[in-house]
Amino acid sequence: MNIAIQAADLDHARIDGTRVYIKELLARFGAQAPQHDFHLYHRHAWNPELAPPRFPNYHEHTLAAPAYWTQTRFLVEMFRARPDVLWMPMQSLPFVRPRDMRTVVTIHDLAFKIFPSSFPARDRRRLNLFTDFAVRHADALIAVSHATKNDLLTFYPSVAPENITVVHHGFSTQMFAQPVTAQEHAGVREKYGITAAPYILYVGALQPRKNLVTLVRAFERYAAANSEVQLVLAGGKGWMWEPLMTAVQQSPYRARIVLTGRVSFADLRVLYADARVFAFPSLYEGFGIPLLEAFAAGVPVVTADNSSLPEVAGGASFDDGAAALMCDAGDVGTLAAHLQHAVEDEAVRTELIARGRARLGHFSWDTCARQTLAIFENL
Repeated sequence: MNIAIQAADLDHARIDGTRVYIKELLARFGAQAPQHDFHLYHRHAWNPELAPPRFPNYHEHTLAAPAYWTQTRFLVEMFRARPDVLWMPMQSLPFVRPRDMRTVVTIHDLAFKIFPSSFPARDRRRLNLFTDFAVRHADALIAVSHATKNDLLTFYPSVAPENITVVHHGFSTQMFAQPVTAQEHAGVREKYGITAAPYILYVGALQPRKNLVTLVRAFERYAAANSEVQLVLAGGKGWMWEPLMTAVQQSPYRARIVLTGRVSFADLRVLYADARVFAFPSLYEGFGIPLLEAFAAGVPVVTADNSSLPEVAGGASFDDGAAALMCDAGDVGTLAAHLQHAVEDEAVRTELIARGRARLGHFSWDTCARQTLAIFENL
């Protein structure tokens, strides 16, 4: 079978959960399915940190990059190559396709429908256009969580539930397998201006959906009672980040808030290892890989109780068995209290770390790759 994969997102400089998802599956398809040929299409040079490995059954195709590449140059290539299956891992689909080519589309989230004001108008229109078409015309859909599948059935009631398969993201503990050295700790702290005091870590893009202004407000409440704790926001600017910058600049605890910008995987490993708590109060997540990263690093997690986050954490609350302290994303007071407990209460910290490590066993990239391949093969 010839399987085409639109892998152009692996060219981008910014690394996020969806790009890690593509990277991890491409690291496995070649070995798990040597009987198939995989054709990887992209626009220019791979991001070195996302580049797929080389397998004998992998064939790389670098195509010129005009505007709307998926609907132009890539579309033309599908008619020329006529693969048996096309996998679109980023919830879009060429508007015109060979009739005998079967299509699979991964849907990561519908945040732009649930929180439209969190997206620039142009991006929102584009996401609606491409996702609406992909959902209604793909031969099969992959949802990365049951929460995402439920959202799909809510917004697209005409789609048959059996046409949507839930395939959870996996997780690789390799990045966290080796202990972080004292030299690495010191080097990363110096690089980003983090002092020796304990810090609360957030990892991800700086954008409205991540609810970071609320995190800053909760941090301020906690910082008023703790003269040392810091907040480290690790990630590049996404979009509509100006309100966050204003909140940080106007904060009375501005000197204790660190904005790292984009970080490498190597630095990210150290930032997690050195954190006292990981905070992720997002308004909505299709899956939430950063929770698994924190679990693997042995860092207590404080997160919101919405969308897929309870699914990843294994419960709707700490008392319900979740591997995280959870609260309403807009509840500044409870979020601040949870941060304090996760930083200062050793019994809570120990329990959260143990639950997080146990939770990791539910997520495997090998399983994710096998289940995804099975969808290709059963079309």
